[in-house]
Amino acid sequence: MPETISFARGAPSPDLIPVEAVRHAAATALEQDWKVALSYGVGIGHPGLCEWIAERHDLPGASNVMVTNGSLEAGAMMFRHLLEAGDRVVVEQPSYDRTLLLLEQIGVEFIPVALEEDGLDVGAIERALESGPIKLVHVIPNFHNPAGCTLSEEKRRRLVDLATEHGFTIFEDDPYRELPFGEDPPPTMLSMDTTDRVIHASSFSKTVSPGVRMGYLAGPEEPIAEMAKVANENYISPNMLAGSIVLELAHSGALDRNIETVKVKLQERRDALVAALGKHLPEATFVLPGGGYFLWADLGEDADTVALAARAKEAGAPFIPGTDFMLDGGQTKLRFSFASVPAELIDEGVARIASVA
Repeated sequence: MPETISFARGAPSPDLIPVEAVRHAAATALEQDWKVALSYGVGIGHPGLCEWIAERHDLPGASNVMVTNGSLEAGAMMFRHLLEAGDRVVVEQPSYDRTLLLLEQIGVEFIPVALEEDGLDVGAIERALESGPIKLVHVIPNFHNPAGCTLSEEKRRRLVDLATEHGFTIFEDDPYRELPFGEDPPPTMLSMDTTDRVIHASSFSKTVSPGVRMGYLAGPEEPIAEMAKVANENYISPNMLAGSIVLELAHSGALDRNIETVKVKLQERRDALVAALGKHLPEATFVLPGGGYFLWADLGEDADTVALAARAKEAGAPFIPGTDFMLDGGQTKLRFSFASVPAELIDEGVARIASVA
């Protein structure tokens, strides 16, 4: 057994990365698209990739899309473009820790909203609107990081209606949508939007590899153009060679083939984790994730996952405690990333955690 079996990082283990497909796509891109791939671009990134993304989302055209150096950069750009200190921003609790950090740096007023089995509590947003305007609602709708839950279609439609009625923006942060284990998740809020209230973000980090550093924003033309102008002024363009490689993967069908392969392996890992928790930590409760990378476990009211995380790291099975994803609380909870651990190692990893619990 390896010295360390890590559930900590939200990244795929090397065996999930399609190295041969990427190698072939890179060679093809350099043969057929080298003038674009090796040149300066513009703020929206590779125009062909923008067109492909627009088609994937049934958008009018490439002007509704900008490619970024990963979806975290996409979110950071949108936050800086849209928000100022003191703006009221709804964040799910728990939520992605780096999102919370970016918003904290801007100085927004957080409105924490609890997650339920079918996603965030939309009723809590309605109550928050009674005390003042909201500028932005940040949502991770599918196979949530860290909570694993998926926002129901009913809640998506109600949230889009509220955005139209009250004039706030929905940031649909959706890097896991392509990785369901069963039926596809509900339609995107972007596809439901008729009043330009939704900006959608996603990433190729989960469907190709983290190192490709390709994310994107998709939505109304005006804010996309404004942010693309800022991008051009700051770094001219995102990585054009990476954009060309991803586009070749998409056009050749290798991207979709890899998604199908990865989904099978991720489901095997989720199932192995659920079995290991039942065996070694039967007190853990959780929402069964229907896709993605993460399982969010609650070990009960007497648990201290911050202290447990330190012991688990020493035992060779690190994880991230729930407090990292919460504005307040989370001491009884922890996030397992099952994407980072091959299925045959998961039982041993959970056993190590249980041995020091």
